[in-house]
Amino acid sequence: MPESEPNIADPRDAITNLLEQLDVQPAGDGFTGRVKQDEGRLFGGLVLAQSIMAAGGADAVGNIHSMHAYFLRAGRPAKDIDYRVERIRDGRNFTTRRVTALQDGDTIFEASIGFVAPEEGHFAYQEPMPEAPEAETLPSWWESMARSPQMPSMPPPMMRNHSRRFFNPIDIRAARGNPRAEGLPHRTVWGKPVAALPEDPLIHAAALAWLSDSGMVATVAQRFGMWQPGGATASLDHAIWWHHPPRFDDWVLYATDSPIAQSARALMWGGMYSKAGVRIASVAQEGLFRAPQPRA
Repeated sequence: MPESEPNIADPRDAITNLLEQLDVQPAGDGFTGRVKQDEGRLFGGLVLAQSIMAAGGADAVGNIHSMHAYFLRAGRPAKDIDYRVERIRDGRNFTTRRVTALQDGDTIFEASIGFVAPEEGHFAYQEPMPEAPEAETLPSWWESMARSPQMPSMPPPMMRNHSRRFFNPIDIRAARGNPRAEGLPHRTVWGKPVAALPEDPLIHAAALAWLSDSGMVATVAQRFGMWQPGGATASLDHAIWWHHPPRFDDWVLYATDSPIAQSARALMWGGMYSKAGVRIASVAQEGLFRAPQPRA
């Protein structure tokens, strides 16, 4: 789902704006989240982030470890979201919460979110982090888009919204990285909150979820110029696995690629790495991609 960025002059205001939206409030058998987006389709990363806060607020124990979500309807801006939380499992090691998001009584989103108690495993390994230039040497991702051949096909409002990176609570910088296979869609960026987050692991997890949906569809859309008028792109489902207790107070490398597209749908997956090269999370998403129909 498309991103939305409020007209904020100070980077700290962008984080304050994010935290106000993450501060979901108890309401009946669930929670209510504020939406501070004025126009366009609701940014899916906000719904992911708020649902994590709602699940954690329902007596979940341990560190968040996974989220499996479906975007069922396009959310609407400037309308609060109601989150119903069901306690699916309260085991010795694992806790599971089902979260349903509604606007005006319509279900727009559903997720299963898991938490786990700390445990030492018998073995550990990971794929190496892709090579990438240091974040501080790079332009913002949207600035790099302005110089790409696909940029003229993007809608002017999107160009305006993303022309200044500090509007977004996450500073996203373009990096080339190493694609897994020549010719397939690939995207590598660095991301970091524009100001410090509170010392709350759930907020760090929610901010990483926000980042996880920031440009995932663009992995494919940029490669094929899918932002032309008359076309359509949307997130259909979204999964995240946190491999370590969530921490988002420095640059995170987010590398995504798409191994297959068929029947107007494409699969994207990615990994998030700390500056030290530790894989902190993995992400998968299926997206809808419909090209503009030729005029008769």
